[in-house]
Formats: sequence, structure tokens, C-alpha cells
Amino acid sequence: MIHHMKLHPLPFSQIECGNKTIELRLYDEKRQKIKIGDTILFTNTEDTQKTLTVRVTALHPFPSFQALYAALPLTKCGYTADTVEKANYRDMQNYYSIQEEAMLGVVGIEFIQI
Repeated sequence: MIHHMKLHPLPFSQIECGNKTIELRLYDEKRQKIKIGDTILFTNTEDTQKTLTVRVTALHPFPSFQALYAALPLTKCGYTADTVEKANYRDMQNYYSIQEEAMLGVVGIEFIQI
């Protein structure tokens, strides 16, 4: 199955360069349909002509970003060796509300480029 997701330019380029291999999302109805082996087509939000195709290799569901941040290697989630020390699960509140997170849970979608 092919899933479509939009990405801001920075995480898009991190995936493109191979520096990011886990995408963090709410575990909403759309993400609950993703299975290992599925394909995701990421589209750059600022240049919709730019796309990346990845294959899902693992799904890491958690009740909160706090639990996810404690368990997953953050350098695979878009942080670098220079920024990982300042990584904070509250960073995700720039994208999702606390209420959404509490209601839906979260997921780390691990993948490889194809």
C-alpha cells in the first residue's frame, strides 16, 4: 500500500541525505493503516514537485512523545550529534497539541529509501 505524507523542507532534506530514518507522527487513523513493508511518498511542502519514496521497516507506537524520545535513537529522528543533547519531546508541540497526543498516542515510522 502507498501512503502520502507532507514534510517541511528541513526533515525532507534530512531524509533525502539519509540522516533521518524515523518520522514522528501522531498515531491517528491515517498512520494506524501503515504496515511494515508499505511505501510512503513524502512530498516537500514548499516544492510539491519534490518527492521521496521510502519503505516502512518498523513501527514504534508509544503513548506519548515523552516515551518515544526516551526509547528511540533521536539521531534517527532528525536530531544531529550537535543538537541531540538539547532534544526535548516538547519540540513536537510545535506540530501537535498535547490534547491530540494524549488522545491518539504517537508513532515513530522507521523506513529505508527506495
